[in-house]
This record gives sequence, structure tokens and C-alpha cells, in this order.
Amino acid sequence: MTRCAWVKPTEQLAIDYHDTEWGVPVHDDRKLFEFLVLDAFQAGLSWNTILRKRENFRAAFHNFEAAVIANYTDDYIAQLLQNEGIIRNRLKVYATVNNAQRFLQVQTEFGSFDHYIWQFTQHRTLVNQWERLNQIPAKTAQSDAMSKDLQQRGFKFVGSTICYAFMQAAGMVNDHTTDCFRYNLPAYEK
Repeated sequence: MTRCAWVKPTEQLAIDYHDTEWGVPVHDDRKLFEFLVLDAFQAGLSWNTILRKRENFRAAFHNFEAAVIANYTDDYIAQLLQNEGIIRNRLKVYATVNNAQRFLQVQTEFGSFDHYIWQFTQHRTLVNQWERLNQIPAKTAQSDAMSKDLQQRGFKFVGSTICYAFMQAAGMVNDHTTDCFRYNLPAYEK
């Protein structure tokens, strides 16, 4: 079975993530917020590091419930910064609380974060036709626009590269290589 080249055959968490989640269109606001948080924490690190700590993140960040995170106290944030199960980056932890607050504002304005975020791909999955891993861009015009708009709304750690990784994770783009067994998913609109 052929998978995208970024998936190492010795990394079971990466295999499972690739085979069942990566690139599958997500329209659940809580799950979208989870990917937004995890992609921000991943900046400068490997995705495998995040996958290995994902369950710890879910526990520490109340299953990525934005309404809970938006109200974190300084005492709870101090506890998070001592939690060895997550990435203890002060700026990223504070950004998560800030982003939860901004996320709730977007939900109020647009009815859902899903409706807001998918506008950057005209509410459909963009299906690419990459043959090799090195053809996949780190950012695109869509991720640039998303990043700019999120930043204007006060979000942190939402640069264009992070936004493109989010788009890949949330299935807003299909960046499975054409030889990958997951490329021709029926969920993708072509």
C-alpha cells in the first residue's frame, strides 16, 4: 500500500493519522479549533511530536472546547506551563487562550467557525495533483488570505505556513500525492 512519502513506516501514530484523518474534510467547530491549536504548537517542531502528545493536549486543553479555554485563569495557565505532557511554550499557550476568545467571536459573527474558515476555499476541498512530496507548497494564495484575515481578527500563531498546514489537516486541500491510496477519496470534490 502506497502512502504519502512523509509517512514513515515505523511511526504508527503518523500512519493512523494519515490513513484516517489527514485531508478528510472537517466541518465540526471543535475539531477545527483542535487543528488550529495543534498546528500552532507544531510550528518549529515535527508533526510526530504533536501526534505523540495529542492526547495530553486534549486532556490539558479541555478537549479543545473554546468556551472553556477562553476563560482560563492565570493559575490554570501556570499549571499548563508546568505540564510536561504538552509543549510548554508560554507564547503558544497564551495564544491558545487568545485564539479561543477570537474563535468565539468568529462563531458569533458567522454562525460557525466552519462557515467562516471554509470561505477561503469557496466551501469546497481544493484537489491538487502532486506527484512528489517536494511539489507541495508550504503556503498558497488561499493560506495567505486566511492568515491575513485571522491576524486582522486578533488571532496569534496563524502565519500562512501554519494556515496551510491547517488547511491540509482539515481537508480544505487534498495534498495526498497522486500515488497515495488516500488520494481518490470519495469525500473530495473534484
